[in-house]
Amino acid sequence: MRTIQKGPEPVTLTRHRQQPHADYDNYRDMDGLRAALVAEQRGVCCYCQSRIRATAEGMKVEHWQCQVHHPDRQLDYRNLLGACHGGHGRPKHEQHCDTRKSNNALCFSVCDPAHPIERQIRFLGDGKICADDAAIDDCINAVLNLNLPRLVSNRKAVLAAFQQRLKDGRRVDPARELLKWDGTQGGELPEFAQVMVYWLCKRLRRASV
Repeated sequence: MRTIQKGPEPVTLTRHRQQPHADYDNYRDMDGLRAALVAEQRGVCCYCQSRIRATAEGMKVEHWQCQVHHPDRQLDYRNLLGACHGGHGRPKHEQHCDTRKSNNALCFSVCDPAHPIERQIRFLGDGKICADDAAIDDCINAVLNLNLPRLVSNRKAVLAAFQQRLKDGRRVDPARELLKWDGTQGGELPEFAQVMVYWLCKRLRRASV
């Protein structure tokens, strides 16, 4: 996970919200909404950072505060995120992200610049993600299921590929490498980018001591 900087909402969403009896179900410009969400998230899921695309088949729209308990926020762009399908249709233990979350609440927001989520989580060498804060850690596991074996394996593979480069004797400048993963260079983020951001920042901190 990484903090998402919300951009301007689609004009069609603004106009729709001003109409009588407007709700999420009768909003028609889903293509425009998906495109806006994918663009500001740099092409990755708001939670697991797997690839998403701006199509119904390539993503789903997540309400951070669910429509059931927060109907007043169903058209609030600040409440809308782009998520992967997260094992939709599979047994619950194989679901993750918004699909697993369903109508449950999260104790953190990935859109809160005052409390960046990347400062509250750790990526372990075995591919797991955790948090020192017990409530956040519980959300990671019980609500979002981000330590699903497949996601753990994918994160571990990203780190292992980088470590193999070091074993092969290839010279790596951590500061320059970081630019490829943290979004500074623009464009789409690599999948599971925050794993490498976390580890490269650790290397840079050690080098500065």
